[in-house]
Amino acid sequence: MEKLSEFERVHIVGIGGAGMSAIARVLKGRGIAVQGSDQQAGQLVAALRVEGIPVTVGHAAENITGADLVLASSAIPAGNVELAAAREREIPTMRRPEFLSQLTAGYDVVAIAGAHGKTTVTGMIAAILLAAGRDPTYIVGGMVASLGTNAHAGQDKLFVIEADEYQNTFLSLTPQIAVVTNIEFDHPDCFPSTRFVRLAFGEFVDRIRPDGALVACSDDRLARLVGISYHANGGKLLLYGQGAGGGLAWCAVELQSNDRGGVTFTALHEGEVVGTIRLQLPGEYNALNALAALAVTTELGVPVERTCAALEAFTGTARRFEVLGSARGVIVVDDYAHHPTQIKAVLGAARQRYAERRVIAVWQPHTFSRIKALWDGFVTAFDGADAVLVLPIYAAREVDDGTVSQCELAAQLTAPVVSAMGSLAEATQRLVAMTAPGDLVLLLGAGDEYVVGRELLAALGRD
Repeated sequence: MEKLSEFERVHIVGIGGAGMSAIARVLKGRGIAVQGSDQQAGQLVAALRVEGIPVTVGHAAENITGADLVLASSAIPAGNVELAAAREREIPTMRRPEFLSQLTAGYDVVAIAGAHGKTTVTGMIAAILLAAGRDPTYIVGGMVASLGTNAHAGQDKLFVIEADEYQNTFLSLTPQIAVVTNIEFDHPDCFPSTRFVRLAFGEFVDRIRPDGALVACSDDRLARLVGISYHANGGKLLLYGQGAGGGLAWCAVELQSNDRGGVTFTALHEGEVVGTIRLQLPGEYNALNALAALAVTTELGVPVERTCAALEAFTGTARRFEVLGSARGVIVVDDYAHHPTQIKAVLGAARQRYAERRVIAVWQPHTFSRIKALWDGFVTAFDGADAVLVLPIYAAREVDDGTVSQCELAAQLTAPVVSAMGSLAEATQRLVAMTAPGDLVLLLGAGDEYVVGRELLAALGRD
C-alpha cells in the first residue's frame, strides 16, 4: 500500500460525517488537496466548503475525478458508485481504519476509547494542550465549542484522537497513551455480545507502545478488569474514579452541583489534593471525563494548575448536553445519547442542572439492531423524565425489516407519559402545543432529532 505522503488529492466518500470531516481538515492542514461527497448538505458540509474543501451533494462516478486515493466512511456500502468507479479506474481505495494507521504514523498517539464519554474527553485533552501552549494534531468526534472545530493539523508530535470501537477501528492505532472510559455492549451489528466487546478493548490496550500508559476508569467493572490485565502483563496503569483508595492514581471526591450549571469536584493524585475544579458541564460522568483528561495531560507534562483552569473554561462539544436555546421560558437541550446508560446519565444531569423544570424527553431510537439488542435497557431508561415523545427509528446504515417500530417502543416504556410520533414535524407540533414556561425539552439520539429542537425554537420564537 502506498504511503499517505504519496497521494496528492484525496476524495472522501461520506465527508459530511463527524469523523470523515475531521480527517478532511487534518489532510488539508497537511497540505494535501481534499475533496468529497455526501448524500446530504448538512452543517459540516457547509463548513467544509467555507474552508475551501469542495463537496458534492450526492454520489456519482464523476465525483472522484482528479483523485489518486478514494477514502470511504464506514457507513458507505462496498457497492457505492464512487468506490466502484475507483476500482474500475484502478484508483486506490481505503476505509477509515487502515487510513487512520497511515494518518497517525510517526506521531505520539493519545487515543481515547470507551462506550461513552470519549468525545468529551478527547475534546478536553485537545483544549487543555492548546491552552498550555502545545500544538497537537487532533480529531474529535464532535465540534469542540471553544475551538470552533473538530480537527486540527498541529506542529507537535502529539496526535490526540477519538478511538472508535465500531468495526474495530481503534485497532488501527498504536497509542503512546490510551484511555478507556468504560466498556459496555453496543454496536450489535459488529459485536455478538459483551464478551466480544471486551476482547476488542483488550486487544486495543495491547497495542499501547511498550513505553506507554493506560488510563482506565476504575468505576467501570470491565474497564478496570482490562486495565488490571494490562498491568499484570507489565503495562503502566493509571486508574481513576470516584472516591479515594482502591489503588486509584486519580480520584474525584466531594462532587456537588455548582452555580455554573455544572459539577464541582476535588481532584486527588496519589491521595494528595491537587485542585478543586468547577466545571460548566453537569453530571457525575463529566467529573470522571475531566479526571481522565487531567490524568492524561499530567502524564504529558502539563502543570495541574493549567489543566484545572482549562477544564473550568471548557464549554463542551456539540450535541453533548448542548443548549440550543430558549423560547417563551422553554429551554431546549440536545444530546447524542443513544444507549440506555447514556440516556439515564443525561437525564440525571438534566435533573441536576434544571431541578425545578418539567423534563420532556424527545427520543429518536438509533438503528434497529441496537433497539432489539438493548430493548430491556431502553424500557426503563426514561424513568427520570416527566414525559417522553418517541420518534420514528433512525435507520442510519440499516434497513427497516418491519419487526419493530416507535409505537411498540412507546407502549413498553415505563416513563410516566409516553407518546409515539409519526414524524419529526408531528413531534414539533406536539411540543408547541404541550410545552409551557419552565419546561426543559431534552432531545436524545444520534440521528437528526435536533431538527425538532430548532423547529420548536423557531415556532415559539427565541427569547
